Amino acid sequence: MTTPSPAEDSRRSTQENVFLFVPNLIGYTRIVFAVASLYYMPLHPRTCSLLYSISCLLDALDGAAARRLDQSTRFGAVLDMITDRCTTTCLLVFLASAFPRWSIVFQGLISLDYSSHYIHMYATLAMGGSRQSHKNIDENRPWAMRLYYSNIYVLFTVCLLNELFFIALYLLSFSSPTLMDQKPTVALPTRPQTWSSPWSAGAMEMARANKIDSAVPWALLAISSVFMLFKQYVNIVQFVEASKWLAQGDMEIRRKERDCREKTS
Repeated sequence: MTTPSPAEDSRRSTQENVFLFVPNLIGYTRIVFAVASLYYMPLHPRTCSLLYSISCLLDALDGAAARRLDQSTRFGAVLDMITDRCTTTCLLVFLASAFPRWSIVFQGLISLDYSSHYIHMYATLAMGGSRQSHKNIDENRPWAMRLYYSNIYVLFTVCLLNELFFIALYLLSFSSPTLMDQKPTVALPTRPQTWSSPWSAGAMEMARANKIDSAVPWALLAISSVFMLFKQYVNIVQFVEASKWLAQGDMEIRRKERDCREKTS
């Protein structure tokens, strides 16, 4: 087997289209399923949950394809992260409107999710170099980050069950009068004039009147709650660690600047 020459490597690299790599095509498919789930989210909980779950499951497939086909790219990593953040945020926004008493909690979760991943990614690029992945965690980092990022099975399980927790809450917004602080609706007019629009708030109440069984969502919520809490703990830890890493870099830059000024003075 002959080794390709530098000219052949260069020609092959110019012919590659990163946007059409298999993992990125899977990423685009994830977006399609996520957008479709958002379309059905207000009124069709079963369809929405199915489409949203497929989008989440494809998250594992694109990573496996990237490793198998040697098509890991920075664009794919950013696309994956953006898709994760946006889909979770959209679901949390809906939950904030469905459970207004707890809206500040969901707003806090959105803020923590975005800020922790942004500062972690930025610190990795600024301090670790442009070629270092945000998933490469040093041994001196806290155990939670090492466990979360170094094992793909742990990473997938925690992310999947974290999403499952919020999907269960979403289903309970259609099935649990206890969480919704309302009594089960006995009867509703078939076609009130004020609810003529299928996307009105009244239409959402009509959808909730057609209750789905709450036993399964409650079970899913109980199973996934520990993983959701662990995911939020990891977010807090990586936010703190990335902040310390950036502050350390700032101190080193300031020290070098002082040394330069002392040498020139």
